[in-house]
Amino acid sequence: MPNTTTTTEPDRLSPGDIARTLLWIVVVASALTNMAASFGGADTWVHLVCGAVTVLCAGTLVVRNLRGRR
Repeated sequence: MPNTTTTTEPDRLSPGDIARTLLWIVVVASALTNMAASFGGADTWVHLVCGAVTVLCAGTLVVRNLRGRR
């Protein structure tokens, strides 16, 4: 009896998976940097930059998720 199972290529990362992973890394890194800046007594502009980066990356993740559902 011949083997009827087909071999498939291993799962590969798509560019979308890589982008999502990088966005999550940036969100976590900017949130941690903002928290460290709070404990360190950094200037206001550091908090604003970290917050802006966090919001932009999180917003991009939300938009990508909502577009992926369609």
